[in-house]
Amino acid sequence: MNGSVRGPGKGADGFDTRAIHAGQAPEPAYGAVAVPIYQTSTFAQRGVGEHSGFEYSRSGNPTRTALETCLAALEGGATGLAFASGLAAEDCLARVVCRPGDHVILPADAYGGTFRLFANVLDRWGLAYTAVQLADLPAVRAAIRPETRLIWCETPTNPLLGIADIAALAALAREAGALLAVDNTFASPYLQRPLELGADVVVHSTTKYLGGHSDVVGGALVVGDAAFGERLAYHQNAMGAVAGPFDAWLVLRGVKTLGVRMQRHCANARLVAEALAAHPAVGLALWPGLPSHPGHEVASRQMSDFGGMVSCRLRGGEAAALDVCRRTRLFTLAESLGGVESLIEHPGRMTHASAAGSPLEVPADLVRLSVGIETGADLVADLVGALDGAAAG
Repeated sequence: MNGSVRGPGKGADGFDTRAIHAGQAPEPAYGAVAVPIYQTSTFAQRGVGEHSGFEYSRSGNPTRTALETCLAALEGGATGLAFASGLAAEDCLARVVCRPGDHVILPADAYGGTFRLFANVLDRWGLAYTAVQLADLPAVRAAIRPETRLIWCETPTNPLLGIADIAALAALAREAGALLAVDNTFASPYLQRPLELGADVVVHSTTKYLGGHSDVVGGALVVGDAAFGERLAYHQNAMGAVAGPFDAWLVLRGVKTLGVRMQRHCANARLVAEALAAHPAVGLALWPGLPSHPGHEVASRQMSDFGGMVSCRLRGGEAAALDVCRRTRLFTLAESLGGVESLIEHPGRMTHASAAGSPLEVPADLVRLSVGIETGADLVADLVGALDGAAAG
């Protein structure tokens, strides 16, 4: 039995209440308030085939079940599934939804790891893809083929922070007999809930905002249809790339403070984005909360705030971008995102290097920022100092 596939819907409780309580009742044996880490590979059975709901930890583990139940509640879904990484979750979804010969639509600025999975792994399995600017709905419609089974959406995108209209894409997918998957990693369920806007499945790298402390790698799928969830759960067990109990516990711990963290991430990101937009060394500041952002109106409709990710393009080109990445003091030069500490990176040479030379190659003058929860004025001063130094040097 896989005990990981059942979770409540939205319910009547508020977001922060669900984050702290969904799937997390006090442990019955001793009353532990925190969900225990069930660090075990197998479970004793009362008799052959008689057990308490768990047999083997690949198939189901109580700590993972608690996380999966909580994630389903936060996204307003029927089923949550936790994986060893975000890419493991993506791979499972693609193999359930698609068969060799099928076709997928990807964002034209998809995350580099997603592009690598579809372009260099799943293509050898016979899966074709087309990269499209998802904000251009006529272009999406034109890219749909009879064999299109999946529209893969990131919004905001990584790293250019493009915005796609989830409800409009869901309508196109339904019309084509395809499914819409939304990578909700950048927004988190605190800011955006794609299932409520018509998406069929939500994807997360739980490494990022859900975990929130740069100490765990994980992924998740949440779906609104319980029967679809059962299919995914079967493949999750059959393929085996599940979240371990300690990793599940770390993500569950992070989820409890997701709401308050996201409030600070968003507030700091606004300060940073406005400072970048005003700096003469910056050619373009990218954050959906800026009125100048081309996706601002759509983001205002489908998000409650605009997230903690900010990108910018520098007038001095790649040399200036690399120089700024070297000069920051509080922004740590590192890949990943969504932790309490602020990070800076050069996507072209780091997270999106796998897209070099492809239609999804990112600009060489681009810098991506994961704005943390430090004092906002300190972060602005750090960036302005780095920009000033790069411009002078």
